[in-house]
Amino acid sequence: MDGNGRWAQERNLPRSFGHLNGAKNIDRVVNYLQDIGVKYLTLFAFSTENWKRSKDEVEFLMSLFRKRLKKVIQDRNQNVKINIIGRKSKLSRDIVSLAREVESYSKNNNKLILNIAIDYGSREEIVSSSKKIFNDILNNKISIDDLDENMFNNYLYTNGTPDVDLFIRTAGERRMSNFLLWQSSYAEFVSVKTLWPDFSQDDIDYSIEEFNKRTRKFGSVN
Repeated sequence: MDGNGRWAQERNLPRSFGHLNGAKNIDRVVNYLQDIGVKYLTLFAFSTENWKRSKDEVEFLMSLFRKRLKKVIQDRNQNVKINIIGRKSKLSRDIVSLAREVESYSKNNNKLILNIAIDYGSREEIVSSSKKIFNDILNNKISIDDLDENMFNNYLYTNGTPDVDLFIRTAGERRMSNFLLWQSSYAEFVSVKTLWPDFSQDDIDYSIEEFNKRTRKFGSVN
C-alpha cells in the first residue's frame, strides 16, 4: 500500500495524515473485493525494515494499528476472516492481544480471507520457517525425506492461503520489497500510479483487466 507519505506531502500535510487516509481506504477496498468475489487478499501494512523510520512515525503507525484493530473488533464483520501475519516479538503486548482477539472472533468467516502483514519480511519468514522445520526434523516430528514445497508452505505465515495470482503495487512502484517472495513465484505483477489513499474501484478493475490479459504458462508451453 504505497504512497501514503507522498499523498500527504502533495497536500502540505504531515505524513501521518497520509497513513490515516490510507487506513480508511482499506475498508473501501475490502468491501469492493468482497462484492466482486475475490476470496483472498494480503495487505503489506508494516515491514521488518519500517522500524528504521522516525520514532514519531513508527509510534503513530502502532497507535493506528491499535485503533484499527479495536474498530474491527467493535464492528464484528461476519464476512471477513482476518489473519495478522509477521513477527510478533517486537510488537507491544496489547497489539498482539488485539490481533489474537480479531483472529479468534473471525476464524469462521469465509467470504474473504484477509491477511494483514505487520512487522513482516519475506526473507525473515523463510528463515523462520526453515528453523521450525529443522527443529521438527531434530525432534523426529517430520522426516527430511518428506520435505517438499507443500510441506514448506505449512510453515509459512500464510499457511492455508493459496499462492499469489495478482501482485499489485500502488504509487508506481515496481519492486517486490521483500513481500511474499516464496508465494509470488508465478504471480502476475501490476503497478499502478495511483497513491494508496486514492486507490479506487477503477484501479482494482484495471489491475484485474491487466491480469486477465496475461497468458499464465507456469514454466510450460501455452
